[in-house]
Amino acid sequence: MKITREQREVGTSLLKVVVGEADYAEAVDKALREYKRKANIPGFRPGMVPMGVVRKMFGKGVVAEQAYKLASNSVFEYLQKEGIDYVGDVIPSEEQGDFDFENNTEHEFMFEIGEAPKVDVTLSKEDKLTYNKIKIEKTMHEQYKDNYLRRFGRLVEVDTVSKDEALTVTLDNGDMRIEDAYVGLISMTDEERKPFEGKKVGDKMEVNVNELYKSETQRASILQVKGEELESINPNFSLEITQIRQFANPELNEEFFKMAFPDGNITSEAELDKFVDAEIEKELSREADYLFTIRVRNFLMEKAGLQMPEAFLKRWLYTINEGKFTMEDIEKDFEGFIKMFTWNYLQKHFIQAYELTVSEDEVNAEAKEFAKAQFAQYGMPSAPEEMIENFSKQILSNKEQAQKIYEKLYELKVVEYVKSQIKVSNKSVSAEDFAKLAQEM
Repeated sequence: MKITREQREVGTSLLKVVVGEADYAEAVDKALREYKRKANIPGFRPGMVPMGVVRKMFGKGVVAEQAYKLASNSVFEYLQKEGIDYVGDVIPSEEQGDFDFENNTEHEFMFEIGEAPKVDVTLSKEDKLTYNKIKIEKTMHEQYKDNYLRRFGRLVEVDTVSKDEALTVTLDNGDMRIEDAYVGLISMTDEERKPFEGKKVGDKMEVNVNELYKSETQRASILQVKGEELESINPNFSLEITQIRQFANPELNEEFFKMAFPDGNITSEAELDKFVDAEIEKELSREADYLFTIRVRNFLMEKAGLQMPEAFLKRWLYTINEGKFTMEDIEKDFEGFIKMFTWNYLQKHFIQAYELTVSEDEVNAEAKEFAKAQFAQYGMPSAPEEMIENFSKQILSNKEQAQKIYEKLYELKVVEYVKSQIKVSNKSVSAEDFAKLAQEM
């Protein structure tokens, strides 16, 4: 067997593997004996088929299979032995010629590899990046505090509709009358709320229920009919307001603090304000960390200046997806792909070169944070520890979700390492300016 390597386009090599009969004969004989043992051919008892018949029926296919298998394995052994690093995977070459497994005993297989570029990045305090923190502004504080207090608030009756009240109404279109129907202004846009603003109990207005309740399921529930009956109902109703309720925040008294903070660590509004700022800081730091990660990624990619074998990678993507995407599809999304591919390659280099590791405790902690965030989205900001623990285990039992957690933590390790090697200046900016920076990047 003979392997030769030829340079093609930049960053791409062609590997030619010539396999002779002496290389694959033993493997072919072994495979044919297995066929002979299992073959079920009319006219012959199982296991008694003459080898000549077996070879005639299956020989060509077995030679093709074993020769290719041998050539493919030899390529990987060659790359490992020669210390040749590559990106993507080894793929069959477009230069591959035809095979004649019936008449020839020597066969040439051609494979392509995309050569991995060498990473040569030296970091020092001469390298400078900015870490942007977001200032906690008064409006931000008040909004977060209000949203937090709403979790413990209550609905109280008011005289007039102002903006986002909950209305109890009577709907009547002459054919049907629905009492105690609900209209939630909080879920409406400012334009949709306008007709209700300033209205009082007893006021009437004309509405179209298809516009008032956009979901067919909600509409059917309000009108107390089945979904298939909606089309036959006249959607134009007279609406009379019978009750207006507004969400009121709780009084900041002893009862509230005991309920909201059973541990007793917060007992006054001043302490509550500090708590609110700390919670906002957590959320803003996640956004700041994310922006800094993008900044580190762009900085490293520019500094490394890696030249990826892009033409090869496009062919590789086409090959591994087995026709799911056309080359036009791949071209369209390739810019985004090559950026992330290069960043992942750089991360791999730093992880290996500087022995960066992620511990099991770090993975479990991140899974718990993810679980807490999920519960908070569903209105459970203080879910029991046992519930968080069980959900985090469920998250990690999902291979795809667990992989994402590992990838996130390894990326953080790389960013932390880079941050420790360069000079980082902290700069506070307004939320508006931060949004502009994020958009630019």
